[in-house]
Amino acid sequence: MSQQSQHDAAQSPLSVGKAWTFLTNHGHVLIYISKHEDARVRDIATTIGITERTTQGIINDLESSGYIEKVREGRRNRYVIHPDMNFRHPQESTQKIVELIKLFH
Repeated sequence: MSQQSQHDAAQSPLSVGKAWTFLTNHGHVLIYISKHEDARVRDIATTIGITERTTQGIINDLESSGYIEKVREGRRNRYVIHPDMNFRHPQESTQKIVELIKLFH
């Protein structure tokens, strides 16, 4: 391994201690759906790196909380995001999720 790649590996946030990210899986699913409104659960799960069962549970959470709506089109689902919904955590509850979505588009 070159000195540069050793340095890069040492600086990677996932290489130090317990791996964590700033977004939850719910955030990852929401952002993925915002870019791929007709995505299959399998595609979402594979891209994010979680199981299909976990992905389906997150989609159900987002739908039951009003953040997304499933629209049946033939044999597939299309997802509609409700961007004017506020974040759930009290610290961010005055902010709309559209602001998060904008960051990743």
